[in-house]
Amino acid sequence: MTNDPVHDLLSELTPSAVKADAYTGDTYVLETVDQLDRIGCDAAKFAREHALLLLKPDAVVARAIEPTLEWLRGNGFRVVAARRTVVDRHLARALWYFAWNIASPERRRLADLLVRISDVLVLVIHGPDGELPVQARLTAAKGPTDPSKRKPGELRHLVGKDNYLLNLVHTPDDPADVLRELAIYFDERERAAVLREVCAGQDRTDAATALAHTLYSEVPARSFDREDAVDALRETLAGAVTDAERARALDAALSSGREIDAWSAIVLGSYVFPMRVGTQTQLLRPVTANDWLEGRS
Repeated sequence: MTNDPVHDLLSELTPSAVKADAYTGDTYVLETVDQLDRIGCDAAKFAREHALLLLKPDAVVARAIEPTLEWLRGNGFRVVAARRTVVDRHLARALWYFAWNIASPERRRLADLLVRISDVLVLVIHGPDGELPVQARLTAAKGPTDPSKRKPGELRHLVGKDNYLLNLVHTPDDPADVLRELAIYFDERERAAVLREVCAGQDRTDAATALAHTLYSEVPARSFDREDAVDALRETLAGAVTDAERARALDAALSSGREIDAWSAIVLGSYVFPMRVGTQTQLLRPVTANDWLEGRS
């Protein structure tokens, strides 16, 4: 125990001592904890019993929202709140602030294109009691970012497009992240409305489905195939054949601000651009289910 109640709370909600230290002064965490305290909700209990799941713009393009909702139901998770949310470059950087220091400039540029494709869908999930917190179980069941490591039964194996960058869904690692990301997605007034829905405990799958249909009506389905992207960008690529040549041509077009098909640029860039910078390490390494089980810090 310390003299800081927020740090003591976070120490209960993540197996990472480094994360507990980093989040103790984080504005997003403090906003959520304060709001939960004011409405008389136990922050530790709330964070352990609920999870967040973000369906990114690529999930909208892939028409992956409804399969995700079916997967959640089939795996014992229940949607208790759903919100369509506007995203921009700042939200993306806030979400991945402690990990994106290793992202290449090209990857950040693609992410900035992706957030312009569509609004996103944020789900608050309730799950059955278990040895692990709900968020840790959902993240483990979601599957890894690397397509080669995904397994049947995992969400990303079901809806994924065999693409490292375009992985469709994001979940926080642990309950500490739930507190932080809730304040990233929603301002104080919207958080209050979301929390009222969560406390009501009703299944909101139908509401999430309706939001999905609205998003689908506004954003066309597109191909995730790299050759389709090459065809769409043929003029931009100017005869480039190898991945290195295509990367240089695409980077030059994006850097210069030329008007090109953003979706095709995202797809092709996800295959030909480097995803990370040199030998840098993440500010906070990802927390896994094994970390919880082993009590590792």
